Amino acid sequence: MKVVILAGGLGTRLAEETAEKPKALVEIGKRPILWHIMMLYSHFGFNDFILALGYKGKCIEQWMEKYFSLNKNVQIKRSKDNVLFYDDSEQYLSGWTVRLVDTGQETLSGGRIKRLAPWLNNQTFMLTWCDAVADIDLQVLLRFHRSHGRLATVTAVRPPPRFGHLTIEGDRVTRFKEKSRDSVGWINGAFFVLAPKVLDYIEGDTTQWEKEPLETLVEEGQLMAYHHNGYWQCMDTIHEKRQLEKLWQSGHPPWKIWKD
Repeated sequence: MKVVILAGGLGTRLAEETAEKPKALVEIGKRPILWHIMMLYSHFGFNDFILALGYKGKCIEQWMEKYFSLNKNVQIKRSKDNVLFYDDSEQYLSGWTVRLVDTGQETLSGGRIKRLAPWLNNQTFMLTWCDAVADIDLQVLLRFHRSHGRLATVTAVRPPPRFGHLTIEGDRVTRFKEKSRDSVGWINGAFFVLAPKVLDYIEGDTTQWEKEPLETLVEEGQLMAYHHNGYWQCMDTIHEKRQLEKLWQSGHPPWKIWKD
């Protein structure tokens, strides 16, 4: 099964890091967040990746070439539209094959997905962004998707609480309660499983996946939610990046469920 990772955005809220490199290459523990996400998928046996590139996509190609160069059998096949990293002996590095596809600098998320149609082989595929880590059991997610028969599954997560709740009478605080994780509603955590027909819901390059396509799937009753109660954390800001780095340095990052 193909795993699509959108890695072409500007990452403007991480400008301290993304001025010189794409968000996918922002590091946690001296490894790009992209690597952490791919390791999660690989842990569950999903090793066939398609990366949708855009902003500073050449940097991702260069990093991937350096990473794969650790294996002398790896070959790099370039064509007009994409770059494919593969092992000539079929003993893939970490079990991976990775196709890099330039989906344009200004293309929105839905457009990036639609541009990948030639390599999806009209089959069900997985989709995520390169900005969050989690300990999701992806095999269970896939079984859930296959069980309901709809076109799309989104992983619903509860974000970490950010603020405490104040009860105020006049100007006096009468109660302070730290917000619990369970008091926060479910949000889109990405980690989708999608039938190929969802591409018909995307008009073109200017379509944002989170807008018309998902909204229409909801209206038609074709979007189901897999509830993930475990760890999930996005990396939208430098503060969140530092939080993840601190967890990694602790030696027990909650998203690292694979073995070295």
